[in-house]
Amino acid sequence: MLASFEQVKQFNRENGVRMVDFKVTDIDGRWRHILIPEQRLTEDTLTCGIGFDGSNYGYAPVENSDMVFIPDLSTAALDPFAEAPTLAMTGNVMVIARPDNHPFDQYPRNVARRAVEYMRSTGVADEMVIGPEFEFHVFDEVRYENLPHRVGYSVDTREAEWNSANERGNLGYQTPHKGGYHIDKPQDVTSDLRSQMCLLMEDMGVSVKYHHHEVGGCGQLEIEVELGEMVKMADATMIVKYIIKNAAARAGKTATFMPKPVRGEAGNGMHVHMLLFKDGEPVFYDEAGYAQLSETALWFIGGLLSHAKALCAVTNPSTNSFRRLVPGYEAPVTIGYALANRSAVIRIPAYAKSRRHKRFELRNPDATCNPYYAYAAILMAGLDGVKKRIDPHAMGWGPFDFNLYDLPEQEKAKIDALPATLDAALDALEQDHAFLTEGGVFPERLIRLWIARKRAEAVDISRVPHPAEFQKYFDL
Repeated sequence: MLASFEQVKQFNRENGVRMVDFKVTDIDGRWRHILIPEQRLTEDTLTCGIGFDGSNYGYAPVENSDMVFIPDLSTAALDPFAEAPTLAMTGNVMVIARPDNHPFDQYPRNVARRAVEYMRSTGVADEMVIGPEFEFHVFDEVRYENLPHRVGYSVDTREAEWNSANERGNLGYQTPHKGGYHIDKPQDVTSDLRSQMCLLMEDMGVSVKYHHHEVGGCGQLEIEVELGEMVKMADATMIVKYIIKNAAARAGKTATFMPKPVRGEAGNGMHVHMLLFKDGEPVFYDEAGYAQLSETALWFIGGLLSHAKALCAVTNPSTNSFRRLVPGYEAPVTIGYALANRSAVIRIPAYAKSRRHKRFELRNPDATCNPYYAYAAILMAGLDGVKKRIDPHAMGWGPFDFNLYDLPEQEKAKIDALPATLDAALDALEQDHAFLTEGGVFPERLIRLWIARKRAEAVDISRVPHPAEFQKYFDL
């Protein structure tokens, strides 16, 4: 880990670095970047930063001020996809103002850092540790078009069951529909590619737990990383997505984190495991508690479930997200918690038994989210539950130690459900966001801008005629 300008220059000399790449996150959670020749990197670059126009990144403009990107040297790593040796790093955004510069309050990384500062100010904990699971699809090709007279898409991978009758060089080792979980070679045609991805992640400072083929038979995969501090894991999430997409492209394939790219197959989630520490000691463990969870952990769960609908507008911020959150595909649809139950929004892994690993996971998020906003919102919801001592059992949210999908419809109707559409999630966020603004973590202006942007997306997509509508209604 680099910590000073001198260390950076020495590293660059030893590794023949020719370019320095600054990664800046836009409001939606995409990386944009600015590159400079290595010899232009000076101490002033690290203190004065690089100017840019934040309005082009989707943020609300800040009047009478300029914004600059300030690199964080601790994030520096060699970019494995650059032709010229390149050192890449992310950082923070500041507003140039008198008498002092100050952090740009809408910038995602700044929001995540403020959430951690707020957590420390409450005295509940001083560190949040999380572990996201990355589900994605790798296809051989993708095509889509949205024209006034023609709308459609197609994806394909040779391992998909629908290619079993393909006459062009078919070897007959397709992966069955919904039969891909942990499947081995020769069906698992992307195993070596995933290993390459994981090694690249390790090189860029992201520790990998394991990788495997997921349930979806048409190229659904998973890479799970080791647990880490929240802001660092938000940085790591950006790195993981960058590596997966670029490694696939380099192999002549394409990767997507879309929650539901294929009808009738399992969708891609980004389950988030979480636990808190204070003074190095775990906050969530109590040997005598339900599933060995402490009272604080249950209150934290209560906060997550209390704000679950509003959270969806941040953790599941695409119209496609809600095509995944439907029954029957291991995705949660009801608001509740339970031990070792994948049908609950919050699952407590039965295998995490030690006091330092006792945790739970939130199962509804997906990787179309901006990870900095999503992880910060999750933390703020949980802290609100601790502050208000929200007991999830007393609120009727469980524990549901049975398969929620198997309940009779009458019983299902008694359990509160996640929003079914992005519009419904945005309605919930509009009504329930005070927990996000505590401590100035999420500025009100950012929340209003987020809701407006996402509503515009939903309206735009709702006005596109769907191919299924032709099938249903053309002859009426």
